[in-house]
Amino acid sequence: MNQKEIISWLLQGDISVQYQVHRDLLDVNRADLQNRIATEGWGKQFLSRQKADGHWGIKFYQPKWISTHYTLLDIKNLNISPSNKSCRKIIDVLLDSEKGPDGGIGVHAELKNSDVCVNGMFLNYACYFKANEEKLKSIIDYLFHQHMHDGGFNCTFNRSGAKHSSLHSTISVLEGILEYKSNGYNYRSNELNEVQKAAQEFILKHQLYISDRTGEIINKRFLAIPYPNRWYYNILRALDYFQYVNHPFDKRMQRAIDVLLSKQNKDGTWNVQAKHPGQVHFEMEQAGKPSRWNTLRAMRVLKKFNV
Repeated sequence: MNQKEIISWLLQGDISVQYQVHRDLLDVNRADLQNRIATEGWGKQFLSRQKADGHWGIKFYQPKWISTHYTLLDIKNLNISPSNKSCRKIIDVLLDSEKGPDGGIGVHAELKNSDVCVNGMFLNYACYFKANEEKLKSIIDYLFHQHMHDGGFNCTFNRSGAKHSSLHSTISVLEGILEYKSNGYNYRSNELNEVQKAAQEFILKHQLYISDRTGEIINKRFLAIPYPNRWYYNILRALDYFQYVNHPFDKRMQRAIDVLLSKQNKDGTWNVQAKHPGQVHFEMEQAGKPSRWNTLRAMRVLKKFNV
């Protein structure tokens, strides 16, 4: 398929994909499509599984991947309208009920230390849905306490004293900072700019997947492109972040871009690879088959970096 045919194929997908194709590939703002995400297709399916108390699954974090936390992340990534009342209401509840003694959003009541990956993801969707800034301040303070000397983050830093940042944790926090800044929050914003630069440099220093100490691939799973990402890092997630934040092309991205290109099918699409094990509300796409999510995300990365 040529690019016009691929876009036509993408536009036959879920309404959330259609909206993002118009916005990211065709440069057309279709608010009418975004407004339909809550009442059609995947968006409607996610929202229909919300319980009377506002939660999904068993409260905030259990079980993976049908908990309130991961469901809100999935819904945000559909780009449902940020004014969605049911999402905004449960986020207010979480900000009032799920904070730990360190100021972060907790995972389990018995754990004293919050998880930095979870807080990065929470910041991501909470800011998208316009959460109260005053209630977010302790989460921002918590993230500063978790920022490591090498520029990134690691969810085991406050539990077992990790000495080196994790790509998983770092990308989760960066996505949260992106939404925080994009939605006009001001608390400690200048300091966050420096944290953002340092965390981006941590990823770029590793050429998105290469050890800066050995020159070897850090983890071969980083080269796979499942979707949804959950908390896991991969090169397409990182490249998609860099295009969203409008980061200029950096030559240290090239090896990851080359890997992404090598995964392209002859017809111009990309498959979705094996999913992360766990319960799901429903399957958006079938593993091993051409994926509209991955094709859309890959195409907007290539568009941004003029590949």
